[in-house]
Amino acid sequence: MVSYLQIELIEIEKRANKLFEKLKDCNICGWECHINRYNKKSHCRSGVELKISSYGPHFGEEKIISGKRGSGTIFFTNCSLRCIYCQNYDISQFGNGYVISIEELSNIMLKLQSTGCHNINLVTPTHFLPQILKSIFLAIKMGLNIPFVYNCGGYENLETLKILEGIIDIYMPDAKYGDNEKGEKYSGIPDYWDKCKKALIEMKKQVGDIILNEEKIAIKGLLIRHLVLPNNISSTENVLKFIREELGENTWVSLLSQYHPEYKAYLYPELNRRITYKEYNEAVEIAEKLGLKNVIYQGYLI
Repeated sequence: MVSYLQIELIEIEKRANKLFEKLKDCNICGWECHINRYNKKSHCRSGVELKISSYGPHFGEEKIISGKRGSGTIFFTNCSLRCIYCQNYDISQFGNGYVISIEELSNIMLKLQSTGCHNINLVTPTHFLPQILKSIFLAIKMGLNIPFVYNCGGYENLETLKILEGIIDIYMPDAKYGDNEKGEKYSGIPDYWDKCKKALIEMKKQVGDIILNEEKIAIKGLLIRHLVLPNNISSTENVLKFIREELGENTWVSLLSQYHPEYKAYLYPELNRRITYKEYNEAVEIAEKLGLKNVIYQGYLI
């Protein structure tokens, strides 16, 4: 059974209301900016209006997420990060999308379920969590019963994550950089790695390692994504070593190879190219040397 069906509905509504209260002095994401989002927008460029850019079955995620029927993906507009190479910058940085109501979001979840999607995949959801939890509350009352995937950038607030415990089945965070300096230079976040490490530990504590069903689709667990960047900007060894030592050898990792320059990457010579076969294979060798047992490799294989 999916996690949230084991929680009383009144408890989910209570948690949603708690997050709405936080909007008055917002500390929902890693920024903890303490801005009243009922009056002005914060670092995430969002107030209280819920915005998405698109939704539908997505077949481009990892196989254990997309499966044969697709992942029911909802792309939320805006982001708390400022990644200068963002592939979805029109959504995350320019805010392209449209306002929807909480009721409309719950209906989207049910529509994705009715098309046969394996899960509901919330992409960049953190800054809209109050509205999302209220939508989940409504959708459950109307029959929602498939797992939730929390697909985020890794810059999370521990208190917020604890509110999500038992509601999120699969955490799928990025671990973008293995040091704070790179996070500040390329994503505008001064303490990215510090916050990301704490978030990964909390996520692992909540959901454990990936559990697959009979279709080889994830129904619970932690899947960490790490995008290999040119010139070791992602500090891959630091990231993978932390995962091995603090989260365990069975932790699932998706080692991504598809980086290509987008948005403002052309302003940074060290990022203004795709990665090489050698760079990706070096990342593969690190994962193997560390003894990580559940690594998903994507392209540029030895």
